[in-house]
Amino acid sequence: MTDGDLTVREATAEDYEDVVAFTEDTWPERETGDYLADVFHDWLAAEDAKTAVAVDDETAVGILQCTLLSDREAWLQGMRVAPDHRGRGVGSLLVEHLFDWAREQGATVARNMVFSWNQAGLGQSRATGFEPTTEFRWLEPDPDPDAEGPLDTTNDPDIAWQCWQESAARDHLRGLALAPEESWALRELTLADLRDAADEGVIAVTSEDGARAMTVRVRDYERETESGDSERVAEYGVAAWADLPAAESLVAAIKRDAAALGADRTRVLLPETVRHVSDGAALRAGISDTPDFVLAADLSGR
Repeated sequence: MTDGDLTVREATAEDYEDVVAFTEDTWPERETGDYLADVFHDWLAAEDAKTAVAVDDETAVGILQCTLLSDREAWLQGMRVAPDHRGRGVGSLLVEHLFDWAREQGATVARNMVFSWNQAGLGQSRATGFEPTTEFRWLEPDPDPDAEGPLDTTNDPDIAWQCWQESAARDHLRGLALAPEESWALRELTLADLRDAADEGVIAVTSEDGARAMTVRVRDYERETESGDSERVAEYGVAAWADLPAAESLVAAIKRDAAALGADRTRVLLPETVRHVSDGAALRAGISDTPDFVLAADLSGR
């Protein structure tokens, strides 16, 4: 794809230095660093994914990746444009190029995630055809092997699915949860996902009134902290509950599960609703400061 002096093509290893140069100070007003340099080579090797760069005079000036999370769901991530080339339509070229690729693979929807404070990213997403979908925060309860709640828990995936199907969380999140295949990506949660994970991390809370809360652990991993130390993180795809006692029991079960893994901390995707956020606050379970936004583009009519 070309537009004037710009060309969009698949990224290669030779683009690495260019990408590092224009992403080393992505958000100068914030303490948040950019992860692109760390994942660039992994992106090139990823299956069911394509990483594209916009090139001006043989120099990469923009980057974007698209990965397939299911046979119909695509996820776009990591859009960056060199500061000197913003305003030239680089982002739009990259998005259209990868929309075309995703549609050729059979995808009917493409989604992305933007930090709520990232006004430029939100504006770019809307300008390239993404529409608002949902928002979430992170719940971060500390691992604790002795945590207890008032209600019973089970690892039955069908009970967890029943709870998810009837939950306000599912409605708010449009059926989305963290994707097991890709960190920082969301796709539709399925019963098969819960059954596949049943022995490893499905948690459902029950009472005499039926299914009351659920979650599913999607991954646990080691990461390096800013101080150079190592920590183990347990990550849960979504949390859904009916009321505060159910939330208390679910959070306690998450704490026990994470402790059994030897995790140092947790991250649980939490719907950005007054109910879920205030319940998390009431339980002092730890909540991230700002929400993240998810947007989607319908590819079926393009």
